[in-house]
Amino acid sequence: MAKTTLPTAQSGATMTHYRWVMVALLFAIVVINYIDRAAISYAIDPIAKDLSLTSSQKGLILGAFGVGYMFTTFIGGVLTDRFGPRIILTVAVILWAVSSALTAVGSSFFLLLALRAFLGLSEGPMFPGLTGAVAHWLSPKERARALGFSLAAVPLALAIGGPIVSGILSFTDWRSLYWILGAASLVWFPLWFWMFRNRPEDSTHVNQAELAHIRQQEGEDIDAARGEGNVVPARSDNATETTWKRLFTNRTLLSNYWAFFVFGYFLFFFMTWLPGFLEQKFSVPVASAGWFSFVPWAVAGVVLLVLGNLSDRMLEKTHSLRIARSWFIIITQLIAAVVILPAAFTSTLWVALALITVSLAASMGANAVYYAVNVDIAPDRSATALGLMNFFFAISGFAAPVITGWVVGNSGSFTRAFFILAALAGSSVVLTFLFHRPDRDAIDHPYPDAR
Repeated sequence: MAKTTLPTAQSGATMTHYRWVMVALLFAIVVINYIDRAAISYAIDPIAKDLSLTSSQKGLILGAFGVGYMFTTFIGGVLTDRFGPRIILTVAVILWAVSSALTAVGSSFFLLLALRAFLGLSEGPMFPGLTGAVAHWLSPKERARALGFSLAAVPLALAIGGPIVSGILSFTDWRSLYWILGAASLVWFPLWFWMFRNRPEDSTHVNQAELAHIRQQEGEDIDAARGEGNVVPARSDNATETTWKRLFTNRTLLSNYWAFFVFGYFLFFFMTWLPGFLEQKFSVPVASAGWFSFVPWAVAGVVLLVLGNLSDRMLEKTHSLRIARSWFIIITQLIAAVVILPAAFTSTLWVALALITVSLAASMGANAVYYAVNVDIAPDRSATALGLMNFFFAISGFAAPVITGWVVGNSGSFTRAFFILAALAGSSVVLTFLFHRPDRDAIDHPYPDAR
C-alpha cells in the first residue's frame, strides 16, 4: 500500500503563518459573539422599566437564548461538515446581526422573548463552525493551543464587554445599544468570507511550507493507522469505535456532559444576573456594573489559559487522563462550590467580588478539559460528542437565567440562587469522582500502558 502523499516544502522556503490569521479571525468573532449575547444582562433593567416586566419575565427573556441555541448547536456540526465553516459562519453572523438590530424595535415581552430565541438559533453553529475551521487549518499538535486561545476569548469578551455595554447605556438608551451591536457584528463577516477558505490548500496566502507543516502530522497518523510497518495504536478494552449508544451511555461522557452543564449554569448565571445582583445587593448602578464585573471575567480568562496548558503538561508527565482531566474538573468545581456560598452573605462589595472572582475562575478553569475529554473518549466522533455536550450547555443557558429570575422574584434576594450554584457544583464533584474514568474508556489512549 502506498504511503500517504503529503505536500513538501521547497528547500529554503520561508513558511507562511496564515493559519494564525484565521485563528485571530475566529478569536475576534468569539469576542463579538459573547459581547452580543451578554449585552442583555446590562440592558434588561432598562428594558424592564420601559416595558414593565416582572423578575420572572426578565428571567424568561434572559433564558430564551438557550432555547434557540439548543436546536442549532447540535446540527451546527452536521451543517459545517456538509457545507464548510466559511458559509456557515457567514450566514450565522448575518442572522445574529439582524436579530440584534430587531431587538431594538422590541415593544412587548413576547416579541423580545421570540427575538432572544432567534438570536440563540443564529448563534448555535458558532462553536461547531469554529471547531471545524481549526480541524482543517491546524496540525494536531497545534489544535489544542488554537482552541484554548479561541475559548479564552469568552471571558475576555465578558470582561471588556461589560464596560463597553454599560458605557453605551450611560449616554444612550437600550434600543440604540442594539442598533450599534447589530452594525458591529456585520463588520466581521466580509473579512471572513474574503480571507477564509474551508481548506488551506485553497488559499492563495498559504505556501507549500506552511501546508506541509499543517498536514505532516496528520499524514503520519494516517500511515500509522494503515500499519505501514508501524504498530497500530492500542484500543480501549471497552470499545473500538464510537456508536450512538456509546455517546448516550458511556459513564465518562455522561459525567462530562453534566459537569459541562454545571459550568454553563455558572457562566450564564453570572453573564445574565451579575449586574442585577450588584445593583440589588450593593446598589451598583448599571452604568458602573460593567467595570465591577471586569476583574472576575479577566481573571477567569487567565486561569482558563493556564489550566488548559497545565492539563496537557500533566498528561505528558503522568500519562494519566484521570489526573490530567478528571481531577482538574473535581478540584476546580470543588473550589467553585465552597467559595460561592459566602458571597451570598457578605455585606461588603469588595469581599463579594473577590469571592465571585475565585468561584467564577475555578468554574471556567476546566473549560478546555471538557473539550479535550470528547477527543480522548470519542476521537472518531468528537464533533458529535461536542454537539451533545453543547446541547447540555444550551439547556443551562435557559435554566440558569429562568430559575434565577423565578427564585429572586419569589424570595426577593439572590441567596437561594447562590445555594443552587453550590449544590450543582457539588454534584459535579461527586459524579466526576465516581464515574469519570477516561483512562478506562479512551478508544485511542495516548499512553496505553497507563491503563
